[in-house]
Amino acid sequence: MKRIRKYFITGILVLMPLMITLYLLWLAYSFANAVLGKAIGNLISYLFGISIPGLGLLSTIVFIFLVGIFATNVLGRSIIDFGDKTISRIPLVRSIYSSVKQMSEAIFTQKRGSFKRVVMIEYPRKGIYTLGFVTGDGLGEVQDKTEEKVINIFVPTTPNPTSGFFLMVPEEHVISLEMSVEDGLKMIISGGMISPEKKRIPEVDEE
Repeated sequence: MKRIRKYFITGILVLMPLMITLYLLWLAYSFANAVLGKAIGNLISYLFGISIPGLGLLSTIVFIFLVGIFATNVLGRSIIDFGDKTISRIPLVRSIYSSVKQMSEAIFTQKRGSFKRVVMIEYPRKGIYTLGFVTGDGLGEVQDKTEEKVINIFVPTTPNPTSGFFLMVPEEHVISLEMSVEDGLKMIISGGMISPEKKRIPEVDEE
């Protein structure tokens, strides 16, 4: 029974990342196929009287590529900014949209000013440690009303790092780590199955 259980769990661990990836791709494919694939397919069928297999997948790839091009030019950026401002005026939707967008940008682009470094803190109680990402120092009223210097830390959930907890932790209780933000994210998303190797300090030859 132990061996059967081991094989079953191993199978889940192998298939889960693949199935989640395929599911997300399927969602993108279904959207592009419904919006673009059918429209383009009907147009080609009407003009040339032929059907192209795999048009939905091709439409998905082209759609993502075109959105990327559109978002990187001046006109596209201004339109996207206008859309962001419009959504920010809608109650409830704005909080969800802005949170997901900011977290996605912080995770996937690691732009300057987002996650600064990886740390380890005792959470949710003393004696239990978890990884977190420093997002900044406690400033203003927060810092004025605390006796110790506090650091803003985001603790993501596993396996979805776009959700988590915001904690303000005294600096002396924060343990800094040498791993990169990317390695920290890999460790969290994998539930600890992917652990970065400790960086080796180069030896200096003594003469």
